[in-house]
Amino acid sequence: MKTHEQSTHQENTHGQNTNEQVAAEPIVDEQIVETAAATVVVHSVPVHRTTVGPASVSPAAAATAPAGSGHGGAITVTAEGLPDWLMPVARAAQTIEPDQLSRFLPPESGAGRQSAVLVLFGEGERGPELLLMERSGSLRSHAGQPSFPGGALDPEDGDQATTGPLRAALREAQEETGLDPRGVQLFAVLPRLYIPVSGFVVTPVLGWWRSPSPVGVVDPGETARVFTVPVADLTDPANRATTVHPSGHRGPAFLVESALVWGFTAGVIDRILHFAGWERPWDTAKQVPLDWRA
Repeated sequence: MKTHEQSTHQENTHGQNTNEQVAAEPIVDEQIVETAAATVVVHSVPVHRTTVGPASVSPAAAATAPAGSGHGGAITVTAEGLPDWLMPVARAAQTIEPDQLSRFLPPESGAGRQSAVLVLFGEGERGPELLLMERSGSLRSHAGQPSFPGGALDPEDGDQATTGPLRAALREAQEETGLDPRGVQLFAVLPRLYIPVSGFVVTPVLGWWRSPSPVGVVDPGETARVFTVPVADLTDPANRATTVHPSGHRGPAFLVESALVWGFTAGVIDRILHFAGWERPWDTAKQVPLDWRA
């Protein structure tokens, strides 16, 4: 990640406890599927297929993007063929509003550096999982912090208002983890969020790792490790906590895979779990203090 993940305590997508902040109606159960992440509720989802060229990509769009679909190449947008357990995420992405994800939204002036992250779901030995990476300990800022693969848009990614974030998310993930984008099906794009301290406007792009490929550290100067986290561990109340910065800012966090996942990354994960109906009651009073360097 070259840019923005976990920039400071202000990156937390919630200024206060997330379990108490959102008063959203629960998603109605339609089907139950057993997974390693306990019982996951599956909902019926309208399937959309759209070829994305010059047209705008809505926050609820979903995509299948072949590897090497560079500047000017068409991207097929679809939620077709997703595994049943992932359907609640696809459904939630179609209706979620920006202020349901974060109180930090892009400036109306259009200011901010455009970037994207890849929120990639796969299926491992313990069931559904997420791909994360850990920043190199030699970086000047936020060394050793976990994040989604991603970074700033490059000119070759194309229009920042349409397909640019999709291509940037795949390109950065390939550069940072070595994954083969041909095996990734992009199925949704969440509303853009803002990180005030760094000035980045971040588009979370959701993907299904349809055909997994080997991943690992590509540039040790940027990345310390690449790892997956089972959704079962993310939903386990024992692994949930609230980070507290000396300034008073609070946000959701996850203690998984020998790492503290917090800030922007944890905020996005927290909201996905919530709106997909996967969140389990957890002790929001359990605190993990941060220091001023965080």
